[in-house]
This record gives sequence, structure tokens and C-alpha cells, in this order.
Amino acid sequence: MSSVKEEKKGSRTGYSTGACATAATKGALLALLHRQPVGEVEITLPLGQPARFSIVQCEIGPIEATCGVIKDAGDDPDVTDGATIRATVSFIETPGAVLLEAGEGVGRVTQPGLGLPVGAPDITRVPRKMMTEVVEELAAAQLKVSGVKVVLSVPGGEEMVKKTELIRLGVVGGIGILGTTGIVRPYSTAAFRAGIGVAVASAAARGYRHLVITTGGMSEKFARRTIDLPEGAFIQMGDFVGYALDQCAKRQIERVTISGMIGKLSKMAKGKMMTHAAGSDVDTLFLSHIAGECGAQAEVLAAVKGANTARQVAEIVQAEGIASFFDRLAQKVCDAGGRHVKGALVIECLLTDFEGNVIGKGSTGR
Repeated sequence: MSSVKEEKKGSRTGYSTGACATAATKGALLALLHRQPVGEVEITLPLGQPARFSIVQCEIGPIEATCGVIKDAGDDPDVTDGATIRATVSFIETPGAVLLEAGEGVGRVTQPGLGLPVGAPDITRVPRKMMTEVVEELAAAQLKVSGVKVVLSVPGGEEMVKKTELIRLGVVGGIGILGTTGIVRPYSTAAFRAGIGVAVASAAARGYRHLVITTGGMSEKFARRTIDLPEGAFIQMGDFVGYALDQCAKRQIERVTISGMIGKLSKMAKGKMMTHAAGSDVDTLFLSHIAGECGAQAEVLAAVKGANTARQVAEIVQAEGIASFFDRLAQKVCDAGGRHVKGALVIECLLTDFEGNVIGKGSTGR
């Protein structure tokens, strides 16, 4: 099993499918290069911390090697918890190439809006980068004369995907290889919610009057690039924006910056103070109204309304050069938050893209 930090019941973290796939890839590549079974590997997660994973099903053939990692989602109610994430690695004739392909139980993208080309395996940007870096680090000499192909598979993934939203988003054939930080946090648990209150109280006790509440680890990382505050002033709120704002108001925090990307923030802009996917969908009609307020033409409004995801909305708006859309969306987040706390504190919003670039800002500043 992967090594997960022990925490209180209901708050134990786990690892994403992307982290597990990276560990499996590293194990398989080591087995292929050295022709010896691998029992454990260590990888570096996107935010810099190391993580160790046990390897299962290490098989070495004449031209390829396969390793698996059993996903432990911690206390998060994830359908992939306990699934075996497998990687089969082989060398190919194209020097320098690192090819990532979908095998059994890994989905393929059939609709736009997921940040991947239609027809591509549903392996998102951060896991792709993690696996590519592992291959390039371990097989630098080999890549000068050949390439490396990694085929990811998840036995049973075809059934798992039926219990998720991925099919509705246009992913068919299996689950996605996902993750931004590599760590899965049980945002839906009461323990996590209570932790927000503790973090806000601690920050207030230290005299911090400006806090940054983020939707997750990656949003926090992006916010730190722009906002210079002590570490304790940054608090991950997950889906609990309303509760986080209530706690800030209760502790008489003067200013709060909400940092996130378009999916979560589009829900907040509409007044949703709990943004878990199971409780609120992205409203593309609402987003089309915002685009209309920014002067978008009828065909653009139709495209936004028919978008598959909030990310696709962002791509449409950016392609049309409607830059004011993101500032207006960020301002609506601030306005909704301000109404929630009845003006008790100044609320700012920092909207970033998936690379961490700031694309929208708002404030209720007084």
C-alpha cells in the first residue's frame, strides 16, 4: 500500500491516481532498466514533499515491465480507493520521446473542456509532468537512442467511471489519471471543516488581519507567488468557503483574499458557499450571462452556454479576447462573499489559470 500519514479519524489523507501512476511508472522503468523486481519507490509530489509507495504485481518480460500501486484515498470517499494503478513500460524507436497511453480501465477524452485534446487519454497535466520527469531522470542515457512508452491501466476502471461525473464530461472507457498536488484530502469531512476554524483562530491569535483562503494546495501555491504574507495567513478551505468566511468574520479578520481557479470560483460567484461537486454543478448559463455583460456576441454566448466544463468556458472566452470576463467573475465572487458575511470584512478574489497566471481580480475594498 502507499504510505499515507496517520491522522485523526475522518481526516486521513491519501494519494491521487496521478501520484500512484507516477510511482508505478517509476517502479516499472527501474525494473526494465535493471532487470530486477522492485518492491518500493519514492517520488516527489508537486508541492515538493517526498512520498513512498509499495509496489505490487511487478512483472518483467523480454521487452517490457509492469508494476502496480494500490491506491489509498485516505478518508476521502473516492471510487478508486483500493484500485490497482498499473504502468507498463517499454522502449520505442523514437529517440527522446516519452509517450503516455491509456490501457484497460483508463478513460479517453471525447469532448472539449478538460484541457486535453479530444481522443487523448484522460491523463491530466500535472500527472503527465510527473511521469515524464521520472522517465527523463531515470532513463536520460536511454532516451538518447530510444524513447519510452508508458501504458497506464486500471483493472475495473470501466465500472468505476460509471460512479463518477467523468462520463457526463465526455470521458469514456475508464477513470482519469488525475491530481494537482498528488494528495487527496477528505474535504467533505467534519474534521476538515473543523480544521479551518482552528487555522483561522490561530492566525487571528497571531495578529494576522489579512488571510488568504484557497480551494486547495495548488491554489495556495499560486497565491503565494502574488501575495506576500506569513505562512500561517494561508488557509486551505477546500469546498467550505461559507464556513471559512464565517470564521474569519467571527475572529474579526479585516481582509480575506479568496484564491482559486474558474471551476470553484464560478460556483462561488453564483452564491454557492459549499462548492463540492456532489452539491453544485457549474452553471454555464450563468457564465454566459457574465460573458454577455462583457459584450460577447450571440455565437459566443451559445458556445459558453453549451460548454462541457468551466475550463472550456475559460478557453472560449480567452480565444475571443474577452479579458474583462475574468475580472467580472472575480468581482461577483467578492460580492457574493460580502453578502454572506453582511459586509463584516473586505473580500478580495484572485482568479488564476491552470498554470498559476492571474487572469482576474476583484475586491469589495473600502
